[in-house]
Amino acid sequence: MPENGSRITRSTPRLGKRLLSAALALPLASGGLVAGGLIAAAPARAASAATSVPSGPTASVTLGDSYISGEAGRWMGNSADGSGSRTGTDRAWNGSSYDPSSVYGATAANGCDRSDVAEVLGASTVAQKQINLACSGAVTANIFRAVNGGQAFKGEAPQADQLATVAAQNNVKLITLSIGGNDLGFSSVISNCVQDYLIWYSYCHDSQQSAINSKLPTAMAGVGKAIDEIRAVMSNAGYAQGDYRLVLQSYPSPIPRSAEMRYPEGGWTRSNTGGCPFWDADADWARDSMVPQISKALAGVAASKGAQFLDLSDMLQGREVCSTSAQQPTASAGPSATTSEWARFLDGGLNTTQGALQESMHPNYYGQQALGSCLTQLWGRSSGNYACRNTAGQDASGMYLTAG
Repeated sequence: MPENGSRITRSTPRLGKRLLSAALALPLASGGLVAGGLIAAAPARAASAATSVPSGPTASVTLGDSYISGEAGRWMGNSADGSGSRTGTDRAWNGSSYDPSSVYGATAANGCDRSDVAEVLGASTVAQKQINLACSGAVTANIFRAVNGGQAFKGEAPQADQLATVAAQNNVKLITLSIGGNDLGFSSVISNCVQDYLIWYSYCHDSQQSAINSKLPTAMAGVGKAIDEIRAVMSNAGYAQGDYRLVLQSYPSPIPRSAEMRYPEGGWTRSNTGGCPFWDADADWARDSMVPQISKALAGVAASKGAQFLDLSDMLQGREVCSTSAQQPTASAGPSATTSEWARFLDGGLNTTQGALQESMHPNYYGQQALGSCLTQLWGRSSGNYACRNTAGQDASGMYLTAG
């Protein structure tokens, strides 16, 4: 338990209650576990008799969930200012109203949120075409082909079936996959930890560690099947494994460890201003235990399936929400890639009227640019596993790879 080991009796202020309401809604909003209006999946493509790679333009394709779709690309840092451009951080502000479609295009309507700065677009030198099939909230079953149990999601066919069309019309050179986080219940972990901070004043890490442990084997089996499904699609389209590269990437931590939190554990600035309502012990667990554990598991799946692995565990180091090395913009010092946070804060408290809750705890505009740099650099390495990190005080041009 925090502090003296017993539950603290303090009343939640009005702004804290508003943030709590956001947290309680988080599993449905960001987890993507409920989707309405699904259309029937497209029929599975018949096995192709093609014996050579299609001759269309070269293409780089991304598949998976919100961490690669471009979720939160709307935001250039975070600001507690709830009006207008939100101190220059809200790219959807047009001077009189907010238009999320200016960032997410048509996918703002169904919530897939493929942004104009998504990772695949930031790696534009990889191929002639950049194609983003990822959808915010997707689970591994949304990757599989319909014929093998794949499920449509948010009105779109399973991503492997969409890939089949892309592979037939283009010469696919790179496929990058981010998946498994929603199978593990990332949104539920966040929601439970936030509630434990705002209501129960107890730690979440023990119960959430048990939840992760119980879900990990099934989730990783799903990731492995997703890779198998992608391989099958490519084989049916006439590709040999050597004709393209398949990369599985992990997840960055959106919050720092406790020693790097710029707001105190007590009081309400950590929740109402910073948008990072987590106890120190829970932040340490998330940053130094949960994220590395999941990355290690994903690396194991990549190795077993012959895919390259891109470790993003430390990609946001020093750029996380509430990090002492970053700051919120002010009227006199606007957002900046070198000083602002690179992840979206929990949209609640003072900020309940900003954007969509599902954008919370994802790499933002600056973070997406950094991811694009990571992928560009990985493409420059013909083989091997790598981790991508940033250089303090620099923008996305300071990203670099280390051997994994």
